Amino acid sequence: MSARPGRVRRFVVVSVGVMTCGVFGVAWWVDRFGQRERAEPADAVVVLGARVLPGGVASGPLRARTQKAVELYRGGVAPRLIFSGGVGVNPPSEARVMMELATRMGVPPEACSLEESSHSTADNARLTAKLLRELNARRVVVVSDPYHLLRARQYFRLNGFEVTTSPALETERNIHLVDRAYWTVREAVALLLHPRVLWASAPQDSTPDVTASAR
Repeated sequence: MSARPGRVRRFVVVSVGVMTCGVFGVAWWVDRFGQRERAEPADAVVVLGARVLPGGVASGPLRARTQKAVELYRGGVAPRLIFSGGVGVNPPSEARVMMELATRMGVPPEACSLEESSHSTADNARLTAKLLRELNARRVVVVSDPYHLLRARQYFRLNGFEVTTSPALETERNIHLVDRAYWTVREAVALLLHPRVLWASAPQDSTPDVTASAR
């Protein structure tokens, strides 16, 4: 009987070790994936929202993501920008604030589309998919903070799209190492808790799956 507590302790230690290695292994993958520019010619650039400050002011991440999307548009990567993000604590919607920034930077309003109902990465992909199908878009470039891009790509894959990614590198959460580590580990945990998302593969054909959903 005295050996049993020892076996339990060893099991707990091994389990914690395996989980820890898993989290940090995925965190390394998340970080390496997000730091690399992967944009390729596409039908649309999808920009994922971030916090809006009081008074409708764009937060640092929101501004950096918009600037990156505008760079891609000017570079001819895609003819259309889709801004995705609903209303958070402070109105207006994240999408609308991004579009206003982009048009001030010279992007024609007719080259922009808004998705203003999403409140999560899964929502971003699922709700933006409706706009993409209306535009007959099959290839997209997703723009977000580096730590966010792997999970974002996986959700868009689940909705049937060919996806490349482009990081907004000049954000506080990427520049400051403590913030970068925190948000990267947080993403790793989120992915491990949703293995269906983690292992989503590129679609076998270019036709979006209208039945796909991301929870």
